[in-house]
Amino acid sequence: MLVFVLRRLAQAVIVMLTVAFIAFMLFQYVGDPVTNILGQDATPEQRQQLRVDLGLDQPFPVQFARFVGKAVQGQFGLSLRQGRKVSSLIAERLPATLELSFTAALIALVFGIPMGVYAALRRGSFASQVMMTVSLLGVSLPTFLIGILLILVFAVTLKWLPSFGRGDVTMIGAWSTGFLTVDGLRHLVLPSITLAVFQLTLIMRLVRAEMLEVLRADYIKFARARGLPDRAVYFGHALKNTLVPVITITGLQLGGLIAFAIITETVFQWPGMGLLFIQAVTFADIPVMAAYLCLIALIFVVINLVVDLLYFAVDPRLRAERSVAGH
Repeated sequence: MLVFVLRRLAQAVIVMLTVAFIAFMLFQYVGDPVTNILGQDATPEQRQQLRVDLGLDQPFPVQFARFVGKAVQGQFGLSLRQGRKVSSLIAERLPATLELSFTAALIALVFGIPMGVYAALRRGSFASQVMMTVSLLGVSLPTFLIGILLILVFAVTLKWLPSFGRGDVTMIGAWSTGFLTVDGLRHLVLPSITLAVFQLTLIMRLVRAEMLEVLRADYIKFARARGLPDRAVYFGHALKNTLVPVITITGLQLGGLIAFAIITETVFQWPGMGLLFIQAVTFADIPVMAAYLCLIALIFVVINLVVDLLYFAVDPRLRAERSVAGH
């Protein structure tokens, strides 16, 4: 187990160094930070002095090593658009994105897994066929269109829910949350559902497919032959083995929710990292873009490591294989 974790950590370090190199190349080949900071009217002496102050006169390996060292400490310099520390901007926006992403993931899991199980166990029923038909729409429709339709129905026509912003938030230390206010929860409903629709339908279809595959396995037939009740067969044997690939997809999709919440945040003007990144791309704010890239890569790496560890808790066959390999 320890060797497995250490190997995964080594792979994570390699991945993060690769992403850091790509982020560093943004500084080298996308725009000129000296011109962005001083403008076109700066004298050659001022430009040269700023290059020295920023360390741009150093050799490439030295600059990259300095970039990695500062990135490990969470320092990515100043935003070229706002003139503030990038770490401060990320810290302000991160709670909103995590709140939206985890709420969407919770919705997708709470509804997706039971619906997938039901669609597998009652695959010939009318309700199951309706679920599969609706799931095709959920997979096919683009996220921005789902968001616009929800705004049209629930915000414009029915006027039940707000259509933009985060609403009232409560500060818990340096962390802001809308979970503790009614207005914050109302603002969270539409964007979280919009972000969850694709993940929910994907999980439902995956659970259904895996459940049908597992129900045809020999050990399920043996469990039935032993006289076990349907509940024990379905939930004690079949569902547990179905959850192994579901954990993989869910873990990756959680990282995707955080990374690709950009569209949802833009549609609902949700003040998260995705909206910050869109604004950074518009103004070629390289420090913010580099910080966003590194943070998202770190989130994916951590989630993949957690998913790998969860395999051992869910599937005993993997633990057995590790034990045999160890001997």
